[in-house]
Amino acid sequence: MMLLSGLVEVKKVSGLIEISEESIRKYLSSIYQVDVEICGVWRLGCEKKEDFKELKGFGYGVPYVIEFRVNGNIKKVVLETLRFEGFGHDYFSDRAQILLWQHAAFNKLPRHVRSVDVGAFTKDGETLKSLGDCGEFFIVTEYVDGSLYHEDLDRIKESGQLTELDEKRCLALSDYLVEIHNVKREAPWLYVRRARELVGHGECIMGLLDSYPPNLDFVNETSLIDIERNCVIWRWRLKRKAHRLSQVHGDFHPWNVMFQEGVNFTVLDRSRGEWGEPADDVAAMTINYLFYSLQKYGELSGGFERLFRLFWENYLDKTNDHEIFEVIQPFYAWRGLVVASPVWYPSLKKDVRVKLLNFVKNVLCFERFNLDDVNSYIREA
Repeated sequence: MMLLSGLVEVKKVSGLIEISEESIRKYLSSIYQVDVEICGVWRLGCEKKEDFKELKGFGYGVPYVIEFRVNGNIKKVVLETLRFEGFGHDYFSDRAQILLWQHAAFNKLPRHVRSVDVGAFTKDGETLKSLGDCGEFFIVTEYVDGSLYHEDLDRIKESGQLTELDEKRCLALSDYLVEIHNVKREAPWLYVRRARELVGHGECIMGLLDSYPPNLDFVNETSLIDIERNCVIWRWRLKRKAHRLSQVHGDFHPWNVMFQEGVNFTVLDRSRGEWGEPADDVAAMTINYLFYSLQKYGELSGGFERLFRLFWENYLDKTNDHEIFEVIQPFYAWRGLVVASPVWYPSLKKDVRVKLLNFVKNVLCFERFNLDDVNSYIREA
């Protein structure tokens, strides 16, 4: 199964995209080099609908399943548009850059969902083609089944119970980072670029801060300015650490890990470059143990504290990378801004947001992060 992402700038009706069944059929036929038959189209997560004509249009950023028959076999693809308001996705060239890079980078990372093709719709929406007179790019990847890792964390939050499999999966994720971070490269300019983009990219710290609405009841503008200023200072500290450049995923969080049976998993949506700082991936995953624990316990505690420490201890034991505690602060700040965001998590309780932003502000003030001090970081400075 494959994923088509970024299909916009075609026929638009009331915020929806009209794509003909025939144009999709022709495109898939060209990919498989044999005529295919469209069997059904429906929203991912909803019940299957057999009649393509029931679908009035594709909503921006909404994934749809397309089921089709090829050589007598039933296959499925997921078609999803790339939203383009904010976070550095505003222009056609922004979105094209992301999708072209993803096609080039996905297949280089172990366990990543495979990219099959990158192409574009023509501006009239009638033709899908590799390149040329294009309106918007799309990417095609293999489909993988399973359950996203956040579903495990949702269950633990609900039940308060940690299973042996939960611990094994945590270790498997930590081992995965040990594996990919072991691949190093001598290219200091790429590390410096990654540090610059951490602060200034539309998807990173400044982009997240720009997305925070004004007049919030849990943080004021002065505090956000202080966070941004301190992150700029950290950028200059990171520039001295270019020897740490490693292969990275770039967006290694529970919504980008798909578990199958046991500890077998596939990673999705690698982002923002093949090379970077290992702390990026470690922070992206471990901030979620804190995030879920704050919602459950009001602090890092219980099963989530166990997973947090298990992940870290395993990673440190196998990499001996204790220098990571001198660079992870701005990455934790970025990820903290994500999970505290009223845009990404509109229903989050105020006290959880406040503690997350306390964590962001406080970690930036310490030259060395301490695993034993997490609960002190969530308190107001």
